[in-house]
Amino acid sequence: MSYMYLAYLGMLLQICFIYLEQQKKYVPAVIQKGAASLVFVLIGFLGLSVATIPTFAKVVVAGLVFGLIGDVCLNLRFVLEKAGQKIFLGGILAFLIGHILYLVALVPLAAKLWIWLISGLLIAAVLLYWILTSVEAEKAFKIFGVVYIGAVVLMTAVSVGVYVTRRTPGALLYMVGAVLFTASDIILIFNTFTKDGKAWMRPTNLILYYLGQLFIALSIQTM
Repeated sequence: MSYMYLAYLGMLLQICFIYLEQQKKYVPAVIQKGAASLVFVLIGFLGLSVATIPTFAKVVVAGLVFGLIGDVCLNLRFVLEKAGQKIFLGGILAFLIGHILYLVALVPLAAKLWIWLISGLLIAAVLLYWILTSVEAEKAFKIFGVVYIGAVVLMTAVSVGVYVTRRTPGALLYMVGAVLFTASDIILIFNTFTKDGKAWMRPTNLILYYLGQLFIALSIQTM
């Protein structure tokens, strides 16, 4: 139950962060965002003591830590505007490392892994074609985007495979978290790199992202 109280606290902090960002109060927003992200990292660390698969849990916690770093970087760019592009790319790199760690944690748990990897690659190819023909961005961002979305979709596809294999509450939490994470990233890309960004996109992206991280952190206990 204490984990759920922490999850509720994290969501409250995330909502406060969204409000501060909407008000363009970027310095307190970064602090608030860091605090919210620290909550899902804390849930992950606390879960290590009761983890059903210790190796899986340790790798996921490492991924959560990189998620925290990515969160701070993506919002620090609004505070340090002159270095904004470099900080943004640094944040994306941190998230990419986190996704790779999430994928590495899942790989030993999925039966018929090749099916899920091929499925993920096919879905990623279609998704990337759609995104790259719809957004306007510099070459560096597009290269990062290809690698990043590829990693996210592969991780999500394998998480489906793990759920099909194990059918545990933790596997379900992880799969739902991965799907939410993927949806949030797609919204983030269209909100950042297209002229058709809508007011609802940013808060929706942030809520889906945070729920995704929370579910992944909570999955450690019952995988």
